[in-house]
Amino acid sequence: MQSHAQGHLVYAASGVLAVHTERGTSIVPANRVAWTPAGFTHHHRAHGDTDMRIVFLPPSLARLIPDHPAVFHASDLAREVLLALTGPRNYDAATPGYSRSARSRLLRVLVDELHEAHEQPLHLPEPQDDRLRAIARMLYENPADNATLAELGKTIGASTRTISRLLRNELGMTFYEWRTQLRVYHALVLLADGHDTIHTAYACGWANPSGFITAFTNIIGTTPGRYRASRRTTAPASHLPTAVKSSG
Repeated sequence: MQSHAQGHLVYAASGVLAVHTERGTSIVPANRVAWTPAGFTHHHRAHGDTDMRIVFLPPSLARLIPDHPAVFHASDLAREVLLALTGPRNYDAATPGYSRSARSRLLRVLVDELHEAHEQPLHLPEPQDDRLRAIARMLYENPADNATLAELGKTIGASTRTISRLLRNELGMTFYEWRTQLRVYHALVLLADGHDTIHTAYACGWANPSGFITAFTNIIGTTPGRYRASRRTTAPASHLPTAVKSSG
């Protein structure tokens, strides 16, 4: 666990990242970028062969981004700026680096891109109520569990109405939305580990692959098959042998 005086953006040029804060878990596949504001205690977890890029923002730019952890769509331009700010030009002594003014301009372009992007539904909020925490533990441990809300409520001694109200008040989601996001998170991990679409669908609780493909595409913006293919073919030219590249 750590925290920083400056807020930072995290991008997975390959693999899948999870950013954990006291507010919940942000899931970061290759077409998303996660934002953690200054002062938030957090930790990162990588799934698969992950090339993790970090860019710190000065307060003058951080104020243009929400003051809470969030996930944004990474446009093609935002992706290229992130790779440029964390690529070999910043670390190779034989290659001239960016001047301070050039870096400032690139950071401004990056923040402008994120400012225009919509927050993505890839943040799993952390429940505070003990009853919701108990359900969350069960679903995290076994995402394929198809128990109904009533059945889960019976296990923890709470009614369906009570749990639905807690979900709405604490997380701003229905039970279906919450469980679907949690399952897609697990699906990203399995796909990053090399599992195919059919195995992933059943392992995450879908009755058939087509239902999984629809839910995955609605949240991630591409099909599981295309997502797996992109992980194999889009390794950036600026890839370094180190696991983490940061830009401050």
